[in-house]
Amino acid sequence: MSVNRERVMDMLYNCYDPEIPVNVVDLGLIYDVQVENDVVNIKMTLTARGCPAHGLISEDIRQKLMTIEGVREANVEIVWEPPWDPSRMSIAARQKLGIEV
Repeated sequence: MSVNRERVMDMLYNCYDPEIPVNVVDLGLIYDVQVENDVVNIKMTLTARGCPAHGLISEDIRQKLMTIEGVREANVEIVWEPPWDPSRMSIAARQKLGIEV
C-alpha cells in the first residue's frame, strides 16, 4: 500500500500534547504535511516556545508515522512562523477545552 497524505493525517489524529487532551491536528499545530514516495515530512509548531514536551511530541509523531506501512523515513520539523494562537484550533477542540467559539 502506498503512503499518502490521507493516511498520514489519519495517524496524526492519534498524536497528542501530553498536557492537553486534544490531538495535534485539532490543536492547529500541524502546518504542513509532505509525502514524497516513502518519506513523510511534517512542519509543526507548539503552543509555546518553551514547551517542555516538545521532544516527546515530535518523537511520538515520528514513531507513529513510522508504523504506517510503506513509510521509510519520517521527519518532524518544529517551526515558529506563523506563531500559534488559539484561533488555529478546531471548533471541537475549543469546545472541549472550554474556549469560546
